[in-house]
Order: sequence, then structure tokens, then C-alpha cells
Amino acid sequence: MSKISQIITAHRPALEPYEALYKHLHQTPELSFQERETAAKMREHLSALFARFPQLATAIHSDIGGSHGLAATIRNRADSPVVLLRADMDGLPVREQTGLPYASTKTMRALDGSGDKPVMHACGHDAHMTSLLAAAELLCNAAAEWEGTVVLCFQPAEELGKGAQAMVEGGLYDRVPVPDVVVGGHITSLKAGTIGTRRGTVASAADSYNLTIHGRSGHASQPHRTCDPIVTAAHTITRLQTIAAREIDPQDAAVVSVGYVRAGDAVNIIPGTADLGLDVRSFTPATRARVLAAIRRIIDAESAAAGAPAPPDLVETRTFPLLVNDEAETAKVEEVFKAHFGADYDADARRLGFSEDCGILATSVGKPGVFFSYGGTDPELWDRLEREGGEERVLEGVPVNHSAFFAPKLEALRYGTDGYAGGALAFLVKA
Repeated sequence: MSKISQIITAHRPALEPYEALYKHLHQTPELSFQERETAAKMREHLSALFARFPQLATAIHSDIGGSHGLAATIRNRADSPVVLLRADMDGLPVREQTGLPYASTKTMRALDGSGDKPVMHACGHDAHMTSLLAAAELLCNAAAEWEGTVVLCFQPAEELGKGAQAMVEGGLYDRVPVPDVVVGGHITSLKAGTIGTRRGTVASAADSYNLTIHGRSGHASQPHRTCDPIVTAAHTITRLQTIAAREIDPQDAAVVSVGYVRAGDAVNIIPGTADLGLDVRSFTPATRARVLAAIRRIIDAESAAAGAPAPPDLVETRTFPLLVNDEAETAKVEEVFKAHFGADYDADARRLGFSEDCGILATSVGKPGVFFSYGGTDPELWDRLEREGGEERVLEGVPVNHSAFFAPKLEALRYGTDGYAGGALAFLVKA
């Protein structure tokens, strides 16, 4: 067992209280930029924790950027190195269907004025917060074993791709030290009891848009006197699917999805506009540029072909940069994870299909980042599905992040805790 593995094992706190905290967080999610009570819970827990370790120089900073962002520092015998550990806090507008005794039944009014929404921690941010708090206690327990400064960052609004930038623009690094490295983690639908990293690109860039196609409204019985935006939308949707299929190298990857189509209110009225929600994923800057250019070309051409009275409006609603793991810093974490997790660790994990704004916390100040992922699916369910039909059956039967049925096993908290702690100690423990 390596030195750092010994530190983690010896100083990991009992996780039962954290399981209870996880259940509380799962039951009380909050939407993006509305994480008021969640942030208050983080502050309450950290205040109680830090009171037990008066020998450490600690501080808590709330409402960073006016967006409920919270950051805490633990200075232990030295100003540097500085390691920032990040967890996100927001839930999703999903009606939970897990059947868990601690399932969320909460609703919140959406900031966009669209009314009350059901809210669920369908992406596992409750696990991230819980694991980071447990890792913070582990690091405090193990203070004799490391030197430096740890920043604990609890970020709002990851789901909108805006929370990290809001914290940076709101003065995060005026209140806490600029990190030498940023470490983040994410629970996924892989088997609980597994954890992984990869060098280079970890998660896709994402660009989301609202597309408004213009037409000319009129009576459905006289379509010749209208310009039907629904028909134009149908042609546009079909043509957009050819971007990934026919314009992108098959050895690369890109996704262009239409997440919503909204048009009309009555069967006998051809509406004046149709709205489409576009979601774009790409893994290289060149591919991203090509896909976005193709979208613009196609939507303009389809509207022109339909004789639309005005060109379409394409409005960006959110954007995520590529998430890239620094080669050298990831190698240091690899060494720790290999020694600690053994066969449960994959040093060449698959790229994440979803996107993440964690990297902004590093790139905004020109620093490297390392991001790990860990599984949350019940191993018994995974193994049964694999026996029934291999990988295809697993893909069909395992609830993924953002599903109303996403319900990570509690045992995954240990892997998240050890991942955060190991990621920090990789830089804080002297050889």
C-alpha cells in the first residue's frame, strides 16, 4: 500500500453520517442559480468541521458572484501548493421516479418565468457535494501528513454552463488563492466501485441554441396563402442530421440534436413561427467550428428555399468549453489512483458524453486541471443485465445521468471521497 493510500485509509471519516447528508441533499435539490439552501448547508457543515480543527487556518466565503457560489480554504503549514477541489450544487427540472424513500418531491419556480418545475438531483451533484465534504474531513484528519492549501469550491449552475464563469467573474480568486491545479470529479452510470481518468480531452464542448424559423400565418385550409414554418422546421431537422452523418470524419465525433419543437396552438391555424432547441457536442475546436458553420448554412438555406419572410434567428442559450486533462498533472493523479484503487481504476477511461464547465476554474487563470469520473450503478443490476444481453442490454437497462430513474448506490460515495482526497494529496504530500 502506498503512502497516500495509507493516509486515505487511516483518515477517511465514517461515511454513515455522510450517507445521511447525501439523502438530505437528494431530497432537497434546487435549480441552477437558486441553490440558496444547498449553499447554506455546505457552509453549516464546513463551519462545524473547521471548529474541530483550530490549528488549521480556515475560512469560508459565501455568495461569490452573487450566485450562491461558496469557497472555503484550508491552509496547512504552507501557502503552496494550492489545490482547488470542485463540486457542483444544482439539480435538474426532472420529476423523480426512482421510488427511493428519500426521493425528491420538490418543485421550484424557474428563473425563466416558465412556472413551477419538479426538481431532482438527476446528475449526481448531491454525491459530488457529499464526497467533497467527506474528503475535506479526511484532509483535516490527515493534516500532519501534508502541507499546502486546499480550496473547496461549491459551484452553482453547472447545468447551465454558467456557474464556473459566474464565480470567476464574481471575484473567486480575489477571495481565495489562485490554484496550482484544479481537481474535479463526476459520478456516472458506470458500475459502482469503479473510477477512472484519462489524459487529454475528457468531455465534449457543448453549444445550445434556440432557433426561431419565421413563416406567414394563416388558415390551415388555405396553406397556399401562408409560409408554413412547421414544414420548414421539418426539412431543417432532417437536414441538420446530415452534419454528423455526412460532413464529419467518421473517426471524429459530433452530435447535433433537436431537443424541442414548439409551434402553433390550434389545428386549423398555420403559425407564424416555429422554435427548435438545438444541442451540439464536439470534441475538437476544428470540428466544433465546422459543425456550427454547417448549422448556420443549413438553417439559412432551408428558410430561403421555403420562401420565408425573414431569415431564421439563432440565439445561443448556453455553451461549455472542452474539458481537457493536463497530461503531466493527470500522470501524478494516475500514480495515486493506481496504488489506491488497484483493479477498480481505469487510467484510460472513455471520454464523457456530457459536457462540464469545471475547466473554466483552471483555464481562466492559466492553470492545469484534472477531472476523474466514478460509477454509481448497482453492481448486481449491472452484472445481471450483462448476463442477459451484454453491453447492449446494459445500455438499455442502466439509468443514465439526467434520467428520472438515476439513483446512485451509496457505496459510490467512498470512491468520490477517496478520489477528491487522493487528487489533492497527489500534490500535497512530499515524496
